[in-house]
Amino acid sequence: MTKASDIFDADSREKIRLAVIEAEKTTGGEIVPVAATASGRYDRAEDIFGFVVSLVGLSAAWLVCARLPEEGNWAVNSMATQLPLWAALLILLVLFSIGAALASRFPALRLPFITRTEMNAEVERAAAAAFHNFRAHGTASRVGVLIYVSLYERTARVIADDSVADKVAPEAWAEVVALITDGMAKGSPVEGMTSAITRCAVALSGPFPRLDGDVDELSNELRIVD
Repeated sequence: MTKASDIFDADSREKIRLAVIEAEKTTGGEIVPVAATASGRYDRAEDIFGFVVSLVGLSAAWLVCARLPEEGNWAVNSMATQLPLWAALLILLVLFSIGAALASRFPALRLPFITRTEMNAEVERAAAAAFHNFRAHGTASRVGVLIYVSLYERTARVIADDSVADKVAPEAWAEVVALITDGMAKGSPVEGMTSAITRCAVALSGPFPRLDGDVDELSNELRIVD
């Protein structure tokens, strides 16, 4: 799995930091960008992949060991097998473990077994946790805004503190998310993030203009969650 720290190297992070500094010159809001490698573990998908691998392996072993009934044996009227029960159970256990381990090592293998609903729920949960962990909710004027992008799920979220949410329309945040996802899809994650930060500042500058005496309460760098 490509890590967020690989996508956003030191040079990329500096560009994003400068974009936040520039954006906050027009607003008293605090913009907190976060990039996560993945938002969920998806253990259930790993188990499903392991189960599928074990079933395929058991089926292959059964076919290899299968034999036709002996001619003239009226007691057997269908294909029989020489695979004992203990061997079948061992095959299931070993291949399940191997399959689950492979899905853990190579996350792309579990993607077919993860629903979009499950992904969205994990992104919402992780974004909410980041909102609190990075103190976007704790500014003096309650004007923190978190911009969260999750690479594995290929999606983004914006979470605003209560006072911001009351004065900025949800459509503005949808535009911020679109700029990030478009940038990621085009292979330009830094441009997508910096454009989203600029758009976020535009949305904030009207109801929350920068005033004399405003203090930059939160760090401006991109937070990485690998």
